[in-house]
Amino acid sequence: MTLPVHLVESLAGTRVGDAIEVSGDEGHHAVVVRRLRVGEEVVLTDGAGEGVTGTITQTTKKSMTVRVDGIILGDAPPEPSLTVVQALPKGDRGELAVEMLTEIGAARIVPWAAARSVAVWKGERAVKSLARWRATAREAAKQSRRLWHPEVEPLATTDAVVAMIEDADVAVVLHEEGTLPLGAVPVIDEGTILVVVGPEGGLTADEIALFEKAGATTIRLGGEVLRTSTAGVAACAALLARTRRWD
Repeated sequence: MTLPVHLVESLAGTRVGDAIEVSGDEGHHAVVVRRLRVGEEVVLTDGAGEGVTGTITQTTKKSMTVRVDGIILGDAPPEPSLTVVQALPKGDRGELAVEMLTEIGAARIVPWAAARSVAVWKGERAVKSLARWRATAREAAKQSRRLWHPEVEPLATTDAVVAMIEDADVAVVLHEEGTLPLGAVPVIDEGTILVVVGPEGGLTADEIALFEKAGATTIRLGGEVLRTSTAGVAACAALLARTRRWD
């Protein structure tokens, strides 16, 4: 049985024997929802590559204190780094996409307001929607026992996506009318792979032209048309299988 994982602000400089208080939402979730008790073991991570194992020595109604028993030796961020630009899906499919992309190892998830996106993030709705995406990524990262948690960035414009493509070492655009297979994408073991996932209504000709001009390769994932919430994770899995990360 794997140990429960909880997130803390920082573990920099932590040593065996230190006492760490876990409070706020994490503390409440540990002692009220998970019903963790004194003597039980847990894993703590700061989401920035550091992790420890420890034993609960004290609990209150909203917090727990953990004695550090061991340091989990964190590695550098996985290479190649994976960034996914996800066009806004309708309903709760955005959170589904974020959950799966986090589990598969994306380093950055960028919501994108595509021309044909059905969902619209504006004002208070944008703030709440971004908060839900970030909360989903945080919980998925703990569930998948990641020491490096993904960054979920604010809503991007098309111009911002173009700039990301220009900065990436390899950029892929998923499109149902694409003619190239995934095998046309070069394999890299360092740097950044960027995957752009369009909305339910598909990409416009102008968007495709802009992305290809910036250096992206437009591909099609087989003969089936995938939902926007699942296409990204399918492409990422296929790409990662060709890198050393999945050796």
